[in-house]
Amino acid sequence: MLEIQEFEEINSENDLIFLTNIAKESALIGNEILIKNYNKIQTITSKGRKGDLVTNVDLEVEEKIKEYLTIKTPEISIHAEESGKLIKTSQLTWCIDPLDGTTNYSHGYPFFGTSIGLLYKNNPILGAISVPYLNELYSACIGKGSYCNDKKLMVSNANSLIDSLLVTGFAYDRFDTEDNNYAEFCYLTHKTRGVRRGGAAAVDLAFVASGKVDGYWERGLEIWDLAAGAIIVKEAGGSVSDYPNGEFNLSSGRILACSPRLEEELKMELSKVTPLNKQLYT
Repeated sequence: MLEIQEFEEINSENDLIFLTNIAKESALIGNEILIKNYNKIQTITSKGRKGDLVTNVDLEVEEKIKEYLTIKTPEISIHAEESGKLIKTSQLTWCIDPLDGTTNYSHGYPFFGTSIGLLYKNNPILGAISVPYLNELYSACIGKGSYCNDKKLMVSNANSLIDSLLVTGFAYDRFDTEDNNYAEFCYLTHKTRGVRRGGAAAVDLAFVASGKVDGYWERGLEIWDLAAGAIIVKEAGGSVSDYPNGEFNLSSGRILACSPRLEEELKMELSKVTPLNKQLYT
């Protein structure tokens, strides 16, 4: 990830603080709408892939946040999950996931949130994630640490998989590919205290940053899933990379985020796993 002195369009630390506050306010806009509409969804439609849903609430949150960001930072581009890209001349881009965990939300399962990240040349530099049902607002700014509400965060000090709790997820294309994370899930369930599947990547990353879980890996993710969470984990002292190896690349859709003490062991174990035969589950 970038260092603070590399920015060309941000003139001072005050600019970064200002933009971080904008991200936090945007996440709280989502927080308010999600709570107001919880268990009151009016429409649910599929975006084409099995399990990939959008509700009227996703659309309302996204529109309100875009309006707010356009007023506050009219020069900054926007890349939103439901409406796509709004390109400006700036090398800065807001990434909006209005409702991360739509399937959870549509079933009344209280694991969901709103994620807002800011990229500079496709690198995360700050972000905020609201987790409404827990009344938690996670945020981070490059070089300034990570916070949940007003509490400074630090990833767990777990140093072995056998003593760790992990979290992961499964991409929408899992029905069509052998690279579906099923084998990794089973394998690491036997190597750890357990593996959870939350169903909201941004919230999973926030939980790594806060030490609620010791590590997270997933593939098939989108930029808006990762833009805020990656910097929040990094600023909480965590390791953020590709998996099973390689440097973090926001566009790859793959991430491994964990306590630094777990990184090498977790990468090694993930590299051992071969996909399950599709005939076993089709």
